[in-house]
Amino acid sequence: MEVILKQDVENLGFKDDIVAVKNGYGRNFLIPQGQAVLATGSAKKVLAENLKQRAFKEAKVVEEATKVAEAIKGLEIKITAKVGEGTKLFGSVSNIDVAEAIAKAGVEIEKKFIKVTGGLIKRTGKYNASIRLHRSVVSEISFEIVAE
Repeated sequence: MEVILKQDVENLGFKDDIVAVKNGYGRNFLIPQGQAVLATGSAKKVLAENLKQRAFKEAKVVEEATKVAEAIKGLEIKITAKVGEGTKLFGSVSNIDVAEAIAKAGVEIEKKFIKVTGGLIKRTGKYNASIRLHRSVVSEISFEIVAE
């Protein structure tokens, strides 16, 4: 079954992509949740026209995303956390904490666009995260977790 995504879907695709999914996933989850529509011939034609009209605006958005990516690359981020025995943290550090640290540095990024390599972090040290600013602009950032 082919569907047209109406919004970004994790591990599947981006908005306005035509993707092939299993019938049950499309019929029982994506379409009822409003995340996709069935990719009929007429829907594909409408999508092609919309993408053609949106191409110019898209270039401007990509340019802005690359500017933000360059600003992020220059940042040195240190996240302070309570530490127990050795280097083990009380609790963990996630994408939410990284988003707050980047916001303190002056760049606002939504937490859902940040993926911390390895998931939740439970020890002090240096780590990496990838930030998806646009479907074609992904920035890597390194940060350090230090004891409070």
